[in-house]
Amino acid sequence: MSRADRHSLTGDYDEDAVEVHGPKHHAAGPTAVAVSMKRAIDHMGPVRTAQTLLKLNQADGFDCMSCAWPDPDPENRHSAEFCENGAKAVAEEATTDRATPEFFARYSIEELDQQSEWWLGQQGRITEPMVKRPGGTHYEPIDWDEAFALVGDTLNALDSPDEAIFYTSGRASNEAAFAYQLFIRAYGTNNLPDCSNMCHESTSVALAESIGIGKGSVSLRDMYDAELIVLAGQNPGTNHPRMLSALETAKRRGAKILSINPLREAGLVNFKNPQKVRGMVGGGTDLTDLYLPIAINGDLALFQAFGHLLSQWDAIDHDFVAEHTTGFDAWREHVADLDWDMVERATGLSRATITEAAEMLRDSKATIFCWAMGITQHRNAVATIKEITNVALVQGNIGKRGAGLCPVRGHSNVQGDRTMGIWERPPEWFLDSLQSEFGFDPPREHGLDTVDSIRAMRDGKAHVFVGLGGNFVHAAPDTDVTADALRSTRLTVQVSTKLNRSHLVTGETALILPTLGRTEIDRQESGEQFISVEDSMSAVHASRGPLEPAGPLLRSEVAIVTGIAEATIGDRHGIEWAAMRADYGRIRTHISRVVAGCENYTEQVDRPGGFVLPHPPRDSRTFKTGSGKAEIVVSPVDLLHVPEGHLLLQTLRSHDQYNTTIYGLSDRYRGIEGGRRVVFVHPDDITALGFVDGDHVDLVARWDDDDIERRASDFRIVSYDTPRGSAAGYYPETNPLVPLDSTADFSNTPTSKAVVVSLEPATTGHHTRSGGASRRGGGQDGTGSDDGHKSRVETAPMS
Repeated sequence: MSRADRHSLTGDYDEDAVEVHGPKHHAAGPTAVAVSMKRAIDHMGPVRTAQTLLKLNQADGFDCMSCAWPDPDPENRHSAEFCENGAKAVAEEATTDRATPEFFARYSIEELDQQSEWWLGQQGRITEPMVKRPGGTHYEPIDWDEAFALVGDTLNALDSPDEAIFYTSGRASNEAAFAYQLFIRAYGTNNLPDCSNMCHESTSVALAESIGIGKGSVSLRDMYDAELIVLAGQNPGTNHPRMLSALETAKRRGAKILSINPLREAGLVNFKNPQKVRGMVGGGTDLTDLYLPIAINGDLALFQAFGHLLSQWDAIDHDFVAEHTTGFDAWREHVADLDWDMVERATGLSRATITEAAEMLRDSKATIFCWAMGITQHRNAVATIKEITNVALVQGNIGKRGAGLCPVRGHSNVQGDRTMGIWERPPEWFLDSLQSEFGFDPPREHGLDTVDSIRAMRDGKAHVFVGLGGNFVHAAPDTDVTADALRSTRLTVQVSTKLNRSHLVTGETALILPTLGRTEIDRQESGEQFISVEDSMSAVHASRGPLEPAGPLLRSEVAIVTGIAEATIGDRHGIEWAAMRADYGRIRTHISRVVAGCENYTEQVDRPGGFVLPHPPRDSRTFKTGSGKAEIVVSPVDLLHVPEGHLLLQTLRSHDQYNTTIYGLSDRYRGIEGGRRVVFVHPDDITALGFVDGDHVDLVARWDDDDIERRASDFRIVSYDTPRGSAAGYYPETNPLVPLDSTADFSNTPTSKAVVVSLEPATTGHHTRSGGASRRGGGQDGTGSDDGHKSRVETAPMS
């Protein structure tokens, strides 16, 4: 019996009630240790807990499957080099619960779809490949060879390779990602959407155009040596908790921290380091020196105001600007004409407060700018990131110690996947290298990103979806549209460790192909294998799991990818799929000859701590842009119009989830226990809209460019310290409110941090399990059923 079943039978897990407490003013501390150990032991038992957690993020161990924050040098790592959410992630993967064929025989797909995402995840590891046949109601076992043949036959029956979509989650290893993109391009398409399209694509586009490379320019050492660290649109306490240790070190070495975020998150206030006495019994370390409670979507105006003041004060590194940049004069003229009334309206901040923050920039000789989803998921995200880069460039804060640009990636190895070629718009040099190495001419036409892939399936232009990890239906925007698009396909294939919602939103035929996790030993024909990953700061290193596999029939990501490749293209082009599967060193040899900066890849990656990929702006102040210099660009500010009686909603994670994986119902840093369907609203806005704290409302989004009303039902209002006019709610429950066509300019990233909504009294006492919304004026209701609870707050999934 699974953990979820035990809870439902014993009644010790009440998902119908939500408790609201005051938000916390510190992150981590003894509670984090207690929660980590309880979750780990509950899922794995004490022996298995020790086997895994003591190897987590160690040089001879495995890389955390949660966030992409870098590890300290091997000699400086703690024996417990993990955070609370890392422990939860390991416990979820290394659980002793199993979802066997008997489980799938017991429950129909329809019955499974009535359950919450938390319940689905608690069923444990999938142990055998499963198939849903056309017209079938249940998944049933299928032999691996038959499963591969089914995929190959379906792909080969398409009129064009471009009718297939090949999605990648950030959890894939470098070896699996390289083999995957090689197979897909040998098959004949660049349809390689990935989770980057929904998170940091705006970063990749902006930085590539501004500095010539779409990656951050700092190291962990730089974090320690910075004089000022700017945190914009980021919540490290929940999303990148190990970053707090680096911030603590920086503070104790004299750095100041400027935090810019609509919510005053606990991890921005104080950190009680559980590895130190002062963190367990003392007052911890205060982090933020100045906090700016910015209104949602006000960041572009704010950074232009910073530029205006720095230019006015002549706090400019003129030597750097003259030698290494272009466009400065036009930018200086633009920011000189700043409209302060517009800035105050856009940011919700006073001129005095903005000036105080700018003085911190002026007085710092080494500043690091960090950002995450709060910046990247807006219509003007690319322009905002370019403006952040402008401010860094004009002060020479790139290519020197303690300074630089630091986009913090939200998913382990999402950056490595891109390095390995998972990209629908590959550069010509990469395709040329593939051609030289493997002897075939890869497709040159750009493929489909995530949003365009959904459109292609919706419009009947794509008929097969293959997902290498992830929970696509709940990671993507416009949940109902995405679900309907997937249901319209001939075949959906999910390479997974555990059950999630995407397994229940299927094509005519559906496959679940269970894979090894990072916690597990990977044995192939030549012996035990290791994999490699890349973190947010371009460090690449090996990862080795310590546990026996969850079942004898599991196969590695590499084995699954090469098996599909053999069944689809066989020996076409002479690619030795079986040899790469038998010995991952062969894949790494190919990587060393194809991927820039990866020479002698096996030797470099298997050193303790691995190696760091080259980064020209950081390493030599070299900028591979069109001009050969860093581009300082002008970006006009357009105010986002929010009609009277509406709020601007941002989607965010609970502290008890990671992307679409729901660990539990405790968002203790924000004071929420026992539920997820909540919306955080300023108390004055609650009153002005005619509600009181605790009322249940529907979130309703109407967009100018379509006539569909999107409604997410039955959210409890929670009074919260957030700027007037702003609101926040957990995703994926709020994902249905984000239209497929509402994306960032130039990057096509969904605008999940700027959703115009109104609050209406709850029209139903139920909502869909999948977090779907009813969409009046068109489309179908969500996939769940009426659960009949008037004030229900459910354990729904998140992405």
